Amino acid sequence: MDIVFVRHGKTSLNDQGCFIGNIDCDISEEGLKQAEKVKDFLGKISFDGVYVSPLKRAVQTADVLSKKYILDDRLREMNFGLFEGLSYKEIEQMYPDYLRAWNADYQKYRIPGGESLEDVFDRVEDFINDIISRHERVLVVTHGGVIRCALSLTLSSREFFYKFKVNHGSVCIVEFDGGYGFIKGIYNLL
Repeated sequence: MDIVFVRHGKTSLNDQGCFIGNIDCDISEEGLKQAEKVKDFLGKISFDGVYVSPLKRAVQTADVLSKKYILDDRLREMNFGLFEGLSYKEIEQMYPDYLRAWNADYQKYRIPGGESLEDVFDRVEDFINDIISRHERVLVVTHGGVIRCALSLTLSSREFFYKFKVNHGSVCIVEFDGGYGFIKGIYNLL
């Protein structure tokens, strides 16, 4: 079973270096061009399921790639709580204690008003386990953090999250076969 993960196209908030999380924002012109490149790259590949994060930037990207899809809340980006909409520098100034706690335990620390990375891993793992036996090849349009969780889970570890860089409009293909996960390819379509 193959899962083809696509990160949504770039937004104007991405250019500002903000933690966007669950802020519902549009993709930019550049983001639309990235979605078009993904569409060309995927060509005539057929999918027996298409799943999309319900956040607007993912939906707008999916609209370029497919006419029919299922929205799935488990594919939302991490909820950064108090940090949402802020840059790292702003977080350092406004919430230094929370930032220290998060940096000390980035997997388990739950940002006030948000969630922990462990929470995101749990819902991504639940999503993968849910679809794995029902499809041959699925397209998933989602967010960088979700894809990094999925790539780590493919390698049976939650320790690899920060070992992957997932650019906007990139394509990551994983395969699950007989209880084993494989990364088949990571394509940055710049």
